Amino acid sequence: MNSDVLIGILIPFFGTALGAGFVLFIKREFNFFLEDFLTGIAAGIMTAASVWSLIIPAVEESAYMGRWAFLPCLIGIVFGCVFMIVLDRITGTGTLFSSGKEEYKNLNTILAVTIHNIPEGMAVGCVYAASIESASEHLYAAAFLLSLGIAIQNIPEGAVISMPAYASGKGKTKALIMGTLSGVVEPLGALLALMMTKVIGVLLPYLLSFAAGAMIFVVTQEMIPGIKYKGRMPLTGVAFTLGFLIMMSLDVALS
Repeated sequence: MNSDVLIGILIPFFGTALGAGFVLFIKREFNFFLEDFLTGIAAGIMTAASVWSLIIPAVEESAYMGRWAFLPCLIGIVFGCVFMIVLDRITGTGTLFSSGKEEYKNLNTILAVTIHNIPEGMAVGCVYAASIESASEHLYAAAFLLSLGIAIQNIPEGAVISMPAYASGKGKTKALIMGTLSGVVEPLGALLALMMTKVIGVLLPYLLSFAAGAMIFVVTQEMIPGIKYKGRMPLTGVAFTLGFLIMMSLDVALS
């Protein structure tokens, strides 16, 4: 693995660490206006990345199947969505920690964010694996942009963990560590995807589309519904469109 790929798979982790680090400087709650805007931008980037960086390459990798080239992509997307639904059943709405105590609510948030970071890391690893497999500069650039988009999304996620932990009585250092550690699984997920695709190249279209399905689920079920100020939906819609257009334009321009 060259240094550029290593840096690329670490970028989402840096986004989480940056968000968690806000607890060191901000004494009030995270700015929800900024969080909503960043969420819209990141959701647009991730949606466009799911299409141009994951689904389209998955179909191209399956071109040898002729008219059935869509099948691995279809299977991967379905399994990606089912995987996220299962995770939501386990970690969502207090399923594991039904107590109303604040520490259990915080623990549930940490667990949910951490587990949801795994497929995002795998998505980055899959696109980097595809770029290495095909020696494609276009896919390499797409992997970097996808990594950057996920990092933007991770900024408020890191803050969502560190700030409530600080508010509940934990020290700033401990709150920072808790928020930062939630992002460790992303480079690990990326490394896992890289290793799997190197060993079993035939799985690449399935892994790419699996990551796409998981990311689409996160955008539609976690990010957009999680917007704090519903009255600012038009602004978030503009931010979503802006993020989508940025990712689409860069991806097409670099192809």
